[in-house]
Amino acid sequence: MRSGDQQELDRLLDEIRDEVGATGYLTGRSALQQRVFEALRMVPRHIFVPDELQDSAYANHPLPIGHGQTISQPYIVALMTDLIQPGPEDVILEVGTGSGYQAAILSRLVKQVYSLEIIEALAEQACRRLQRLGYDNVEVRMGNGRFGWPEHAPYDAIVVTAAAPRVPPALIEQLKPGGTLVIPVGRQHFGQELLTISKDAQGRTEERRILPVAFVPLTGSADE
Repeated sequence: MRSGDQQELDRLLDEIRDEVGATGYLTGRSALQQRVFEALRMVPRHIFVPDELQDSAYANHPLPIGHGQTISQPYIVALMTDLIQPGPEDVILEVGTGSGYQAAILSRLVKQVYSLEIIEALAEQACRRLQRLGYDNVEVRMGNGRFGWPEHAPYDAIVVTAAAPRVPPALIEQLKPGGTLVIPVGRQHFGQELLTISKDAQGRTEERRILPVAFVPLTGSADE
């Protein structure tokens, strides 16, 4: 890490712990798995933000990455990661690669990450970045995330990093029984909520509202 980054990262992790505690009455989580914090500590966030925003790399808020997209707030990355309860043998689908930061976090916790990004330039940049950094259990493809990635389904969990007006049916279909889908739902500027959708052994789903959020829209989604 660059000089000073370790102190900034330690401060950020403390802020995330505090925010997790403060929002526990909404999320049902007063603390996150230690594995999640270890993954956050292992992934250098400054490498995933634009050069001109390096001084803000370890701030606990989203940052623009170009093309109208953002790298998510670290607290939200941590929360969404914890909500899927990642296991070391899990295969995960991510919708919305962006800079590749969320995929990098997940890669430290699971067996394989498949990540879809509809913006070609971001997909190419993230792919090169992840390969250069040695995240060899992440595969990035350009594609419309609302259709998922059926070739590798079913998935133990699915993480969507942009807000859809409604949950895409293909993602529910590609979720393994016993799995969890985490997705922000709602329209930009009109109220969004982070949801979890769990699928049981019989294929029935249960939806849970977690907390209000603000994400960029899922590009290419129906009725966006």
